Amino acid sequence: MTMKDHTSQSEINDEMRAIEAEARARVDDGGAPELHPRRNYPPYRSSILRHPTHELVRVDPEEVELFSPAFGHTDVNVLESDLTIQHRGEPLGERMTVSGRVLDGEGRPVRRQLIEIWQANAGGRYVHKRDQHPAPLDPNFTGVGRVITGENGEYSFTTIKPGPYPWRNHLNAWRPAHIHFSLFGTAFTQRLITQMYFPGDPLFALDPIYQSITDPAARARLVGTYDHDLSVPEWSLGYNWDIVLTGPKATWMESEEAHD
Repeated sequence: MTMKDHTSQSEINDEMRAIEAEARARVDDGGAPELHPRRNYPPYRSSILRHPTHELVRVDPEEVELFSPAFGHTDVNVLESDLTIQHRGEPLGERMTVSGRVLDGEGRPVRRQLIEIWQANAGGRYVHKRDQHPAPLDPNFTGVGRVITGENGEYSFTTIKPGPYPWRNHLNAWRPAHIHFSLFGTAFTQRLITQMYFPGDPLFALDPIYQSITDPAARARLVGTYDHDLSVPEWSLGYNWDIVLTGPKATWMESEEAHD
């Protein structure tokens, strides 16, 4: 819970007893016993906000293989790499292409690598209920995309440049504009997360996350490079950013506890 709950233990106990009595009454009336916890169980306060609101979709156990996550070209549509065409209208902001390669420490391409990105919109706001700062939401921009790297480790996304946003680390703290990158190996448990920044951002010197990397060269590897050859005439600006997974020039990756 983000807010302090002043409910006493005795009140919680009363709520639990009331639910138990109601469930027992249903069984006494001929209903089936509840063998699993209720998704909406008010004594468990956070379940009030995060439980599903629709019945679960029941599928044949053998057919679930057809829809479960897989790694390869079969489950990632090529259109998913363009974050500007996911809605009926066009998103607001500076359209751009972000391209690069995923490499190992020896400079060899990492092929068939699943990459996911997520980002704030041009106003610096995420499509997430926890993001409540008063920047506008864009109905034509969700801010998520994915792609699988090619034979040379290459990837490319079309998106809009995200805006900076405030965070409550300290008074008047603002995060530089960035895109989150998530890279998978052969399973969801093999996941690395990092961030790409944009050149010349005046917030670099003020951002504790960026400045926590004490080596200037390592910090610089998080900043994409403007590449005019990647820019599409009358359409988008181009940025190049390579991701190195291992070795002394590896791209910095977030810890599992990182949130911003």
